[in-house]
Amino acid sequence: MPDGELDALLDRIPVLQGVRREVTDLDGGLTNRNVRVTTPDHDLVVRIFRGDAEQLGIDRDAEHHNSLAAAEAGVGAPVVDYRPDLGVLVIGYLLGQTLENASFRDAAVVARAADACRRLHAGPRFRGDFDMFRRQAAYRRTVEEQGYRLFTGYDDHADAWRRVRAALAVQAGPTVPCNNDLLAGNFVDDGERIWLIDYEYSGNNDPCFELGNTATECDLEPEQVEALTVAYVGRPVRHLLARVRLQSLVSEYGWSLWGAIQAGASGLDFDFHAWGQERFDKAARTFTSPIFDHLLEEVVRDD
Repeated sequence: MPDGELDALLDRIPVLQGVRREVTDLDGGLTNRNVRVTTPDHDLVVRIFRGDAEQLGIDRDAEHHNSLAAAEAGVGAPVVDYRPDLGVLVIGYLLGQTLENASFRDAAVVARAADACRRLHAGPRFRGDFDMFRRQAAYRRTVEEQGYRLFTGYDDHADAWRRVRAALAVQAGPTVPCNNDLLAGNFVDDGERIWLIDYEYSGNNDPCFELGNTATECDLEPEQVEALTVAYVGRPVRHLLARVRLQSLVSEYGWSLWGAIQAGASGLDFDFHAWGQERFDKAARTFTSPIFDHLLEEVVRDD
């Protein structure tokens, strides 16, 4: 979007009309353009929607509702305005450092990240549910129907995928409000507490998916995954650790298709196919590893 169009868009947002403002693009945002807008009275982030929301399974009204709920839970940024007619969501800018994968080497950061997830999960119920098994099936149909390029060998793991779904159903607990997309850049650390941003894929889900998705998106080592799980639960629980690790696999296999769809549909200068391939390769290694059967046995335990 050229600067002139951006200025015209910002002029249509009431809180930004007729005031002096400084606009800075923020990093990240493959399905949004995020700009920081500073005025004499406000420090805001304007999220400008882009991408095919229908193909990617994004509900912008739910994103708005769930962003409000996350703010009420004390873990999300305040919501200032929502203009679906303009394709924007306006939220408060959070002071702090966005995490990097290496940040999780610090035990204090891991503890704050687990606390942030607990606060979100204990907060108001979200609008809509998130089930990666249903989403994966929808993404797979989209890839087939649109003729997008699929990763070689993807469907070879269909039987193993069904085994994972069956195993996770055995001790499935109640769902909780989850972000479902906690890559490192969606954690904002002010040094005392961590805030969670970006709720476009949010929905009520298994809390272990939240931890497992974080584990794979942030490239956590096995001992870091265990530390995050223990920090969240409060004590070591073998079947829950197995559940988190299996949900990492679920995240990888499901989200890889997001990359396949974006590779075929997006006009952005980004290698979405490589992004998806990386996640599929992770999943394939687990599906074919001796650890796979062990995790299926551990996750149905009663401890």
